[in-house]
Amino acid sequence: MTLDTQKVTKANAPFWMAIAPLLATTVILMVQFFVFNDFTPHIPLAIGILLCGLFARFNGMRWNDLESSMLKVVSVGIPAIFILMSVGMLISALIAAGTVPTLIYYGFGYLSAGSFLVVTCLISSVISLATGTSWGTVGTVGLALMGVGEGLGVPAYMTGGALVSGAFFGDKMSPLSETTNLTPAVCGTDLWSHIRGMMATTIPAMLIALGLYAWLGSGYSNAEIDTVGVDTIRGALENKYQLGLVTMIAPLVIIVFAFFRAPALPTMFVGVSLACAVAVFQQGYEVKQLFKILQDGYVSTTGIDAVDKLLSKGGLMSMTWVITLTLLALGFVGAIEACGALKTLSRQLDKVIKGRFTLVLASHSSVLAVATLIGDVYTSLVLPSRLLKDKYAAMGYKPTVLSRSVEDCGTLCSPLIPWNMGGAFVSTTIGVPTVLYAPFAFACWLSPMIGLLWALLGKFMPRTDDVPVDHPAIKPDAYKNPIPEPLVL
Repeated sequence: MTLDTQKVTKANAPFWMAIAPLLATTVILMVQFFVFNDFTPHIPLAIGILLCGLFARFNGMRWNDLESSMLKVVSVGIPAIFILMSVGMLISALIAAGTVPTLIYYGFGYLSAGSFLVVTCLISSVISLATGTSWGTVGTVGLALMGVGEGLGVPAYMTGGALVSGAFFGDKMSPLSETTNLTPAVCGTDLWSHIRGMMATTIPAMLIALGLYAWLGSGYSNAEIDTVGVDTIRGALENKYQLGLVTMIAPLVIIVFAFFRAPALPTMFVGVSLACAVAVFQQGYEVKQLFKILQDGYVSTTGIDAVDKLLSKGGLMSMTWVITLTLLALGFVGAIEACGALKTLSRQLDKVIKGRFTLVLASHSSVLAVATLIGDVYTSLVLPSRLLKDKYAAMGYKPTVLSRSVEDCGTLCSPLIPWNMGGAFVSTTIGVPTVLYAPFAFACWLSPMIGLLWALLGKFMPRTDDVPVDHPAIKPDAYKNPIPEPLVL
């Protein structure tokens, strides 16, 4: 039986009944996070799917209908899941090739007192770009930078803000990041188009942030920097790896492929192959060792705890946690979509969305609402994307505008919410309350603000060439002439 939620669900179902599964799942997630002190959302989302089934049954649906909706949404994320598998292999291959150690080694070489905040932001962004993980960057190199900042007398909340800005900027823009792969898949665009689309908000935000960090850091230009810890890290890397430009071959080729809009999955495999070749000829690994590294991940043995934690990662199996969470998040969104929750919420949003500004504002608000209530970054990316996808298409905007708007808040605002997975992890790891470092994480909150500015001015809002007249989101006589669009808030 083909699912048609408009026919299966009761058209006059009360608002509370449509959103009840979503609210109930939110409560369960809150219990998991704050009562059980466990920031693993898998089981609560699985229970949420079961609750959707119960409510759907009460509302006259069969389980097969709900399952069909779940599989439909999950199928949207399958390409991203294959890319995530290749990302796991690429991360371990880049570490074995010496790429990530080279970036850390030379990045730490530019540390100075006056430029400390700027360099902290840049180092964390480069490492996060290279590894695709903001959490890994904060929990490893970030801790070392927090220690250096303490020695310089820089307030911990300033260092934390610069660290978070860089780490989550890199996470957002990295083709190795799971959120950067998931978002375009759900929004209906490709990885490289999504990354290019995000540059309009992310690059200006980062440049402004660097300028602010330079201004703040100028007050510490006369402080003496303790390089003992930094020198220890650099020495361990230099002894363990053959560093140099050769190690950068794989990431440079990936950048070139991205420039020419090559498909993401073949690009990742080319990067893995080149990184493995460098690992063999430059670092002296055997092919047998590489097979294990690509499967189970790289294990660092430099003897420096912070470095070993950062470099012991990657591998195909390392993506199991992310892939299972992605499947559950997609399945949950498909389940609540079948229950009529998205359609009910969409009707409410239709009352306030009158033009491009309110469209982007509604996107940001939806993401922040899910991120605040549920606390799970994956659901906060998937649910609003499904909720607003038809609306963007109906108003004639490309999916990249939606994917950018969703990630501007979903990824970058995650560490700014104390009870979100991102905020809880960062504050616990660096020992600084979220409310203290958040104002100094300039790049994170500037990016969505710049997105609203572009929406207000009508800049960097690419439109489709035409809008299908039979699109399900189009009402009669609506949006007949979407180009040009007057400024309507």
